[in-house]
Amino acid sequence: MNNQFRKPTAEVEEEYSEVEEAPQPKAPEGSATVFFKKLFTEGVVSKEAATEMLPFLVFLCVLGMIYIANSHMAITNIRNIDKLTKEVTELGYEYKSLKADLMFKSKLTEVAKKVDTLGIKELIEPPKKIIIDR
Repeated sequence: MNNQFRKPTAEVEEEYSEVEEAPQPKAPEGSATVFFKKLFTEGVVSKEAATEMLPFLVFLCVLGMIYIANSHMAITNIRNIDKLTKEVTELGYEYKSLKADLMFKSKLTEVAKKVDTLGIKELIEPPKKIIIDR
């Protein structure tokens, strides 16, 4: 089986020996500049295509910034909600303790003790009803 498009190896070696390449400065491997130079010079992405994609890239960047800002605002709101929830529970506890204090202080015996210092005494006999005939 013979491949008609493949040149014999001897011809290929002759072509490579005839062409002398000028030494090219080598950039460090893995650098981003080498990647972008190869990307644009080897024809994968042309400069025209890159400039046409620029508005879309700007749109994606703005969309990313909005996403990050939304995330920060959501975290801030969650923290505020947690803080207000704790404050509401503390105020609920304070309300219940003050209500219990008021109930205790409004008992008949407690009121009698407080007003005893003013000279007012508790009634021993029941109050009398005044009836007026007309």
